[in-house]
Amino acid sequence: MESIHMHGIWVAEVLQSNLMDYQGFWLFVTHMGHPKAAFLLYFPITFFLNRKAGIAVLWVAILAEWSNLILKWFLFGERPYWWVSESAVYGSEKPELIQFSSSCETGPGSPSGHCMVTAAVWLVMMTSLSAHLQSRSRSPVLKILPVLLYLLVLLVVGISRVFTLSHFPHQVVTGCIAGAMLGYIVIQHVPEGKSLRFFAFSSLGLLLGALLVYRCLELGGLNLSWSIELAQKWCVKPEWIRLDTAPFSSLTRDTGALLGLGLALYLKPGGWELPLAPRALSLAFSSMALYQLNQLALPTSPPLLFYCLFFIKNGLIPLFVMAVVPRLVHAIAGQGQEEKDK
Repeated sequence: MESIHMHGIWVAEVLQSNLMDYQGFWLFVTHMGHPKAAFLLYFPITFFLNRKAGIAVLWVAILAEWSNLILKWFLFGERPYWWVSESAVYGSEKPELIQFSSSCETGPGSPSGHCMVTAAVWLVMMTSLSAHLQSRSRSPVLKILPVLLYLLVLLVVGISRVFTLSHFPHQVVTGCIAGAMLGYIVIQHVPEGKSLRFFAFSSLGLLLGALLVYRCLELGGLNLSWSIELAQKWCVKPEWIRLDTAPFSSLTRDTGALLGLGLALYLKPGGWELPLAPRALSLAFSSMALYQLNQLALPTSPPLLFYCLFFIKNGLIPLFVMAVVPRLVHAIAGQGQEEKDK
């Protein structure tokens, strides 16, 4: 693997030497490719455009991030920002590379979670967009537009992950392929009409399944904290290492959001029928609510308390988007209509 890693470091050097003037753009792209963007941004936007597609986005994001976590535990995978210092390949003449706050993630590197979740979620969104465009026009240009946009998004997110030293190129490619394959399979099985019991047991199953895998690997003699130790050793700024990038944070985000999805569907199975203006208002209110929720700081000690609160925090996302905010807007719109009719 050393030759693959060395080639990846060379690619990162080339990108940083040529794209450093545009670092703001690439840091923005890597931020938009973060798995949490699927929960906080792509899910509500898609949901208020198309309810079924929005539910599919959240469902696919949950399964993609959970699958990525399990794959990382099995595949391990170095990260460039620590490998270049940990490896003896370069001796005292190490490449001059720059770390960013988004570089210092603590989980293993293979496959890229950003690319895997982005590939899965954007496949759902572009499939929905393609179906909508084809229902409006038979233009061949419009047919190929979602495909080109999909590939462009994967390309820029992949470049951003190598640029920030978060991943090697081969980890980016495997993440994109795995995400696209998972998205293609999962999109055909969206649990829109399932019971609350299904979501509760599914959430519990993902949680216990991941913990069982973790425990079995530990009993097999594997140290699954190795990546955290390397991150703490080689990240240039300790404050860049955050608990919300740890593997168990991904697990609690996914299981919390899955239970929240079940509760939202249980509270209002068919949702509220809202015209375009109330839907836009719902999106605006949801965005403000999710922004405040995301900004809510959680205590990081003890870690178990953080993970429990993080579970609840992410469980509130689908509840706000699918139940609380639409119910509020529906009530306001209904009251306004009644006053208009008087």
